[in-house]
Amino acid sequence: METLIKAKQLSKSYGRFKALMDVSFELKAGQVMGLLGHNGAGKSSLIKSLLGAHDFDGELSVFGLSPRKDRVNIVRDLAYISDVAMLPEWMTVKQVINFVSGVHPKFSKDAVHEFLKKTNIQLSTRISRLSKGMKVQLHLGLVMSSQAKVLILDEPTLGLDLMFRETFYQHLMQWFEQDDRALIIASHEVDEIAHLLTDVLILKRGKPVFMGTIADAVTQLTKVQLLPEQYHAAEVARPVWIQHGANSRVGYYRNQPPEKLARLGELSIPTLAEVFLALQQEEQ
Repeated sequence: METLIKAKQLSKSYGRFKALMDVSFELKAGQVMGLLGHNGAGKSSLIKSLLGAHDFDGELSVFGLSPRKDRVNIVRDLAYISDVAMLPEWMTVKQVINFVSGVHPKFSKDAVHEFLKKTNIQLSTRISRLSKGMKVQLHLGLVMSSQAKVLILDEPTLGLDLMFRETFYQHLMQWFEQDDRALIIASHEVDEIAHLLTDVLILKRGKPVFMGTIADAVTQLTKVQLLPEQYHAAEVARPVWIQHGANSRVGYYRNQPPEKLARLGELSIPTLAEVFLALQQEEQ
């Protein structure tokens, strides 16, 4: 598959504050990469770098081009959706479609009209009168109709109810599977997007703590439902993290022999959300 984005030792500083440190990854057509990290982990700085919105150190290419020098050419094939509606409130849906059609060379009116038939959005409705969920749907329809190769989504379903979220991702994946495209999804709702992902980049205080496939992510740690009589031994066994519950404890371990861990409790494979939490809690 074609490499669409390539980053090597990408870093970004704001004065003395280091927002990104030595981030490296490749994104190819057919991949859906989750971008995970708590607030301040560097997700926004990485996205802004990809969009050519600020300078950075290291190497970064999008479609083989420089985001800073070739931004105009890049945005023809790269699109972005955030949690904040960026559509002009005073326009009607029809006016927005006409506007985008006039400025984007690859935009298809037929495609967006076909998409809107699946929604309750009317062409004559003013943007300001749409619910947040409808605005997100419209934005998605506009982006998908621009035939982008890479779509970056930054908390796209924040504040939406469960039905809108399910519909959003259903439409998104149907569009993704129609061509050789790639997605980057930044979200705090790890469980919500985990089943969509092929790969994941986890950031912690600007540093990458994991980059790889979902399969590798969930198998790098072993989850142990600890026996109460083994709590002390579990602490001694150098866990990545021990999660304390009301009447139970769960340990997460890396590179430990299964036969050794089996003495501590019941072994299982963690979820992506559990791996994310464990890596965030790990002391470095």
